[in-house]
Amino acid sequence: MFSLYKKELQSYFLSPAAYAVLAFFTLTFSLTMIMDISSATDLYEFSFTSLFYVNLFYLAILFPVLTMRSFAEERKNGTEVLLLSSPISVTKIVMAKFLATATVFLIMLIVSLYYPIITALNGHVILANLICTYIGFYLFGLVCIALGILISSFTESIILSIVMSEAAMILLLLVDNIANYTFFSNIPILSDLLHWLSNQQKFITFSNGYMQISDLFAYLTEIVVFLLLTIISVEKRRWSRR
Repeated sequence: MFSLYKKELQSYFLSPAAYAVLAFFTLTFSLTMIMDISSATDLYEFSFTSLFYVNLFYLAILFPVLTMRSFAEERKNGTEVLLLSSPISVTKIVMAKFLATATVFLIMLIVSLYYPIITALNGHVILANLICTYIGFYLFGLVCIALGILISSFTESIILSIVMSEAAMILLLLVDNIANYTFFSNIPILSDLLHWLSNQQKFITFSNGYMQISDLFAYLTEIVVFLLLTIISVEKRRWSRR
């Protein structure tokens, strides 16, 4: 699996996709930070929590550009046939693609560490809050990556994969708002499910410096469910070719 992971990771940096996403993420992160600092009227008003919160929505725009490469681009280029006919299991194929994209995201976050370092040198950073915020942000990003890979496995159209992934990721962020509607709140089971999927609230909890087992479990469950559905989707297509 490592050789496939390495190949997938290298393929990102042999195309402009990873560089474009990294550049756009750095740009939006920088602009958001500048605007937050310029609008702060008090020394204690600036917060990395709000900075990362705004960038949650940018992830929904950026990640489909990365995840569409997973299967949609493979099918369009005709290379998926070679991949699925290889002796590597579908589980390893999906995990290699997921880990490669997760690594690109990790690199994006490592680059963003420049900002808290500069802030710490010129002021004070609450380390516990910052660490928890990064963890919550990364976990939500992993959920989006798993969801994007799943949607990429449904179609060979790159554009359709990107559009569907963006819509799904934005919907994932808006679950909190949907859960507050009277219709859903009057159905206990549905209301509990929507609140359990409320990614905004989980992130806010992390950004306040708290790591709850229930939130970690919810994030990991979402990731596992999306990856399992991807494995089923790709496995079904592999068997249909036989």
